Parts: sequence; C-alpha cells; structure tokens
Amino acid sequence: GASSHKFSSGSFTEGRIASKGAISYIVDNKDSIPGLDDAEVEALKAEILKPLATFEEHKAETTDPDINRNYIRPTQFMYRLQKIMDEYAGGVSSQFMTSDKLLERGMELLGHLKVDAAAIAAENLHELMRGWENVHRMFQAEAHMRSILFREETRWPGYYFRADKPSMDNENWLAFVNCTYDRKSDEWTMMKKPVKYITQ
Repeated sequence: GASSHKFSSGSFTEGRIASKGAISYIVDNKDSIPGLDDAEVEALKAEILKPLATFEEHKAETTDPDINRNYIRPTQFMYRLQKIMDEYAGGVSSQFMTSDKLLERGMELLGHLKVDAAAIAAENLHELMRGWENVHRMFQAEAHMRSILFREETRWPGYYFRADKPSMDNENWLAFVNCTYDRKSDEWTMMKKPVKYITQ
C-alpha cells in the first residue's frame, strides 16, 4: 500500500483496487498483451510451491517438525518479523519511539530475515499462503523502516516518535514519503511527494 499505517482495511481496499485495475487493463488490451513463456510460468510455479517441497524434504530430520535447521515455519518467521518491527521501528513495546540507530539495526536484522525467507517451509496450503504473506510483509516492513529513516523529523500523531529528531518540521517535511524497490538491483529509491490540498 501507499502508506504503512493503513492497516488491514486500507491494505485490503488498495489490493482490491489494484487487482480490479489489472483485470480491466487485461480485458481492454487483450490483443496487445504478449504471450506467456511456458518455461517462465513453470519456474514461477516451482518458486511459489518451493516451501511445500522444502517441508517434505526435511520434515523427517527432527522429532519435532517445528524445529529444523533446514527451514523456518511461517509462524516463526512472523514472530521474528514482529519482534524486529516492535523493538526497532517504533512499536508498542518501545512506546512508539525509535531513532536512526535503532532503524539501522532493525534493517540489519531484517536483512538476516530476508536470507531466511528462502528457507520458509509449509506443511499445507494454508501455511504456504502464510509463508508468502510473511514475505510480502517483510518487504512492507523494510519500506516502512526506510520511510521513517528518510523522514528526518517526528510526524506526530503518526504512530511513531523519532527520539533523534523529536520536533515536527513542516518547512521541510510537510510532504508524503514514497519509495520504489528495484528487484533486479535490490535497491530502494526514496522520494518526497507534495501534499495536494483540495479546496471546494
């Protein structure tokens, strides 16, 4: 979503708008859409289903399928992600307070979690869905931390307080913060966008 604080209803709404827009585009432009490469489709299917294969391959190597050096279950992944965000990105346990140093450490820990994302294992289709949901949440978490770090002020009420930048700075930061992620280069681009006021 465009904002990291839209929570479930906003995320659901933006997802619905995006999917309806995609379907409309396909219907309106069906003659100009290139054909699918079967090999690419099969590679994508294998990537999506990999957590199921990972679980089946390694589940018998321990007496408890939740504890295995070869994979991480979606619930364990979720707990790690939530702990990082709560303690380093201004969560409730830190009383919504963070700083540049906490955010930088949080992004370092998130980097370790991104490595472990390749080892998510799923016992069934529900866990497969939860596993991929966690991967998506991980990218949203990184966008959120990068946005707080980029905005060099406290924007309260905005659900977090920057201890190293405790004041609001309307002169420089009365703006939206947007970001883009380049999957190929693994690089983020941060940018300010002006607030557009609608008058009647």
